[in-house]
Amino acid sequence: MPERTLLDADPEIAKLIDEENRREHETMRLIASENYASRAVMEATGSVLTNKYSEGYAKKRYYEGQQVIDQVEELAIARLKKLFGATAAAGGEDDLHVNVQPYSGSPANLAVYLAFCSPGDVVMGLGLPAGGHLTHGHTVSITGKYFKSVPYGVRRDDHRIDMDEVRKLAKEHKPKLLWAGTTAYPRILDFAAFRSIADEVGAILAADIAHISGLVAAGVHPSPIGVADVVTSTTHKTFRGPRGGMIFCKKAHAAAIDKAVFPGLQGGPHNHTTAAIAVAAREALEPSFKEYAKSVVANAKVLAGALVEKGFGVTTGGTDNHLMLVDLTSKNIAGKPAAQALDRAGIVANYNAVPFDPRKPFDPSGLRIGTPAVTSRGMGKAEMEKLASWIDRVVAKSTDEAEIAKVAAEVKDLCRGFPAPGIRV
Repeated sequence: MPERTLLDADPEIAKLIDEENRREHETMRLIASENYASRAVMEATGSVLTNKYSEGYAKKRYYEGQQVIDQVEELAIARLKKLFGATAAAGGEDDLHVNVQPYSGSPANLAVYLAFCSPGDVVMGLGLPAGGHLTHGHTVSITGKYFKSVPYGVRRDDHRIDMDEVRKLAKEHKPKLLWAGTTAYPRILDFAAFRSIADEVGAILAADIAHISGLVAAGVHPSPIGVADVVTSTTHKTFRGPRGGMIFCKKAHAAAIDKAVFPGLQGGPHNHTTAAIAVAAREALEPSFKEYAKSVVANAKVLAGALVEKGFGVTTGGTDNHLMLVDLTSKNIAGKPAAQALDRAGIVANYNAVPFDPRKPFDPSGLRIGTPAVTSRGMGKAEMEKLASWIDRVVAKSTDEAEIAKVAAEVKDLCRGFPAPGIRV
């Protein structure tokens, strides 16, 4: 039977993909965890490597026919060692082990628990309401059900992580595992301070850099490599790779981490994703990636500043990284209706709780806004200032569909001048 194209084989899915393709081209995507993967990354993700099963690790597989797959995985690891080893506080590549098999960031974090903890052990991480991640011990996650979670938070006056509180809680509860990582926190993380606390109480220090790995790789955010015992990350977000995960650790922990990933949590790795991670790592080694990462932070600072000027509340007063939390309380609108109105205007963000939010999690007070995707399109200061004006207009008239339609047309017109990487419309 002759091969059929996707359009021939499944016109419904082909149509939906085409619609998403066009949507990602015609809108300003401000989801902090989203980005644009390059055409090369997407080609690797959709390659013949998806056909191959490869349980085990390079040169130690349970299936035959791994001559090519082993090279793909080894290449991904070598490139990541070179990239992140250069950011290491000590040891560099020589004391760095990399596992590229986790299916995404959450499985990578679960592997850390399996490698170092037993059910019931005490773990500490930034609480979800303060900007932490579900897998850092939140009660709705398996990590908060199988382990005794002691969350730390941010100060009420400036919404920054309270390291004094972290130290006090750690001394009191003696955690087995201490997380330094966030999902909605706009400031630099002091990994050295976390290291000091972990050493005081004998804890394993794990840094989750899923959101900032691209910034770390480019040197625009301090690196936890060589500071933390283990570092986890997704491979998309600021890193601009496929939807996958990776774990870095000191060589002393290599066996425990590898065993936790396979056979502890997973079967065969997704080889097409591994190849795409290798491509993304090669792209991140290019000088242009450093310029992109610098621009991500610069754009976030401009956008945060412009929103403050327009009367929006921005937690901590600004940002040091790729995202900001916008408190809409002063605008007399909640985060959810604001996000929905912005989406209709072609500005895609997510509603999000702000620290000490009096509203419920599914109907919070704020928005989380990130600049990685718009920066990947080549947008800069002028576009960020224009974006702030659009956000202001939409939030002020969130039920005025005529005004929202005007903004949507202006957004679409701007996007035409900044083609989205990897997308062909």
